[in-house]
Amino acid sequence: MNEVMMAADASSLRGAGSTSFASSPSSNLLPNNLPLISAFLAFALAQFLKVFTNWFKERRWDSKRMIGSGGMPSSHSATVTALAVATGLQDGTGGSAFAIAVVLACVVMYDATGVRLHAGRQAELLNQIVCEFPPEHPLASVRPLRELLGHTPLQVVAGALLGFIVAFLMRNSG
Repeated sequence: MNEVMMAADASSLRGAGSTSFASSPSSNLLPNNLPLISAFLAFALAQFLKVFTNWFKERRWDSKRMIGSGGMPSSHSATVTALAVATGLQDGTGGSAFAIAVVLACVVMYDATGVRLHAGRQAELLNQIVCEFPPEHPLASVRPLRELLGHTPLQVVAGALLGFIVAFLMRNSG
């Protein structure tokens, strides 16, 4: 009546034809996961490209753009688009995983051009107001708010296009 399986019994069962956890496809999360790799690669490329688009726009190199939000192209849009496209290419467009990825992408891109863009514009105005305070004002020495938070629609479209291209190329390269 002893229903407790000992570790030795479990290992003998694995040797008798069942696969171990270490060799199962789910344990190799990163190498075989096209959507995850595509999303991370699209994010990294978008962040890297921001340094060059910033130089093109402002004629100065700013390596901090690689870790900052906002700017061209939208790394948020690139990430979620690559995730959705790669999921659709790998699993088909009829599954729930693709539906979730598409809805997530839409929410992220809408938020980037809406709430976050306008929050950045408000931060810009508030920074201008604080700069006009006299030096003795208690808020005159407050650190400025971050202004590059959101994206213009063009930046979002560029990020989405980059994400689509990355996912498509990753699928064809494998």
